[in-house]
Amino acid sequence: MGNHCTRIPCCRKVCSCICCCSGRNKTQAWSQKGSCFIKGKVHPVSRMEKWEEKITEANRQGKILVVNFKASWCLPCKKIAPIYQELASTYTSMIFVTIDVEELAEFSHEWNVDATPTVVFLKDGRQMDKLVGGDAAELQKKTAAVAALLLRQS
Repeated sequence: MGNHCTRIPCCRKVCSCICCCSGRNKTQAWSQKGSCFIKGKVHPVSRMEKWEEKITEANRQGKILVVNFKASWCLPCKKIAPIYQELASTYTSMIFVTIDVEELAEFSHEWNVDATPTVVFLKDGRQMDKLVGGDAAELQKKTAAVAALLLRQS
């Protein structure tokens, strides 16, 4: 029997939940299949219908879609989760989603996801950039660069 997160009643993670016990949580978190997200900022995608909805929304609004392909057992994925949430709060001109590679395995394979985490930046449905691995500094750098590019195009 392990210690469970005590900050968020919905969290069932053993030990301390990296996303809601890290001190970075500034708003109420909620649980989706065992992973906590800042509500309204990072959108979990577990069905193709939800993917179509988010990519259509991004295209229609001229926003960048940032896709984090992750796995529930992946430690680097858990490590960058709070940073990814923070980026979603900072860069509101982008739409941030997460996809569990085991839930949407075929779809992940179509996007050439061979390792987790893999973060893909899409504009008008086309890949602009890609980051493979849990390098938080590189994720922040690439996100800032994509945001700057979007601003220059506006």
